[in-house]
Amino acid sequence: MEAFVNQLNGILWSTPVIYICLAIGLLFTILTRFLQVRHIKDMVMLMFQGKSSESGVSSFQALSIALSGRVGTGNIAGTATAIAMGGPGAVFWMWAMAFIGAATAFIESTLAQIYKEKKDGLYRGGPAFYIEKGIGIKWFAVLFAISALLAMAILMPGIQSNSIALGMENAFGINKSVTGAIIIALLALIIFGGVKRIATVAQYVVPFMAIGYILVSLVIIGMNIGELPAVFSLIFRSAFAADSMFGGLVGSAIAWGVKRGIYSNEAGQGTGAHAAAAAEVSHPVKQGLVQAFSVYIDTLFVCSATAFMILFTGMFNTVGTDGKTFLFENLPGVEAGPGYTQAAVESVLPGFGAGFVAVSLFFFAFTTIMAYYYMAETNVTYLIKGKNLKLATHILKVVLLASTFYGAVKTAGLAWALGDAGLGLMVWLNLIAILILAKPALLALKDYEAQKKQGLDPVFNSTKLGIKNAEYWEEGYKVQKEKVS
Repeated sequence: MEAFVNQLNGILWSTPVIYICLAIGLLFTILTRFLQVRHIKDMVMLMFQGKSSESGVSSFQALSIALSGRVGTGNIAGTATAIAMGGPGAVFWMWAMAFIGAATAFIESTLAQIYKEKKDGLYRGGPAFYIEKGIGIKWFAVLFAISALLAMAILMPGIQSNSIALGMENAFGINKSVTGAIIIALLALIIFGGVKRIATVAQYVVPFMAIGYILVSLVIIGMNIGELPAVFSLIFRSAFAADSMFGGLVGSAIAWGVKRGIYSNEAGQGTGAHAAAAAEVSHPVKQGLVQAFSVYIDTLFVCSATAFMILFTGMFNTVGTDGKTFLFENLPGVEAGPGYTQAAVESVLPGFGAGFVAVSLFFFAFTTIMAYYYMAETNVTYLIKGKNLKLATHILKVVLLASTFYGAVKTAGLAWALGDAGLGLMVWLNLIAILILAKPALLALKDYEAQKKQGLDPVFNSTKLGIKNAEYWEEGYKVQKEKVS
């Protein structure tokens, strides 16, 4: 099975696809006139504005759900894998992907808000919704929804649970099966409580886990501050083939940096769009900007924390272009993944590192699986309507719990291969969709900026902008709120 999945990944993640991802992010960066720089103040301010309602969650809760999905094992194990396969230069390309990916995240999240619906009293939206409403191709929307279900409920949860199980086994000697059972028991308590419980857990756990992890990385950087210029030099020299040891890996550095960058920050994958649609905001661009900033938090902060801990301490291995011989080997016999990060922290803080990383990985990966359920449920609500919906969501819960346990006890290689396949399917379909549909998001951005220049708090009216099939916004946000009240 692993051989077949690897062949599929060879197609989904071929070299041309890697460069297409970069090109699309760069295109949106230009079309939005470097929005990720111009509106960075608004991104931060808007995170703490907007209140939840009976139908939607607050901007911060939506951000937390999105970050639950973004900040996961990719930030610890994925960053380590990128360094193992692409050398230190892969870190630079992860940064590059975060910068241009913020523009991609803005486009997809703004579209999710524009074309959102109210279903069973809750806001729902995402790629399947904006594909059908914006492009008008039902089968394309259904194909994405099915792909998202496969990825979110079956293929990708195993990566998160596998990393948790490996971390716990390395740190505390806990059997993988025991860890898997604990994960699904806790997960069941949350996902059977519905969207509001997921949002509540996310808004408290996500900030706590990210801040704690970054603080420990700052301690390690501070204890090795003299190495800072050398580490930055190594990253940039390796990224542009100027380093004598890692320069020959420039192709791998780009490929692994982009692939792991997308896996970590999920820009273009369409996952963040699901959470964006759930927010109660007066203008779609507001949540688009918040979601764009979530890419920065994920990669520039959390992934960088992992990369610096590993590179500052030299606790990593890097294989050559043949995939067998090592260019650099400081951890003989240690598989690429959480073990690198655990060794890095342990080398500076003996007796603390392995356990700290294992616990961090538990929170990172657990909240990601929690977010996967929310996204899978959103696609179920798109595909299935009426009396069968309740039964379908219960089946979904059982399937996701089973795949989570299965991933916990399987090898990391197979888990990552399945996850890459799931990610690749979603990225392909969603990138095609947002390329076709970019115009409504750009119109919304122009409208938002025009209202801001007039000193107004922007509100959205899709009819005035000539955007069709955006039923929620047709009479304007203020009219919608008057109807509710």
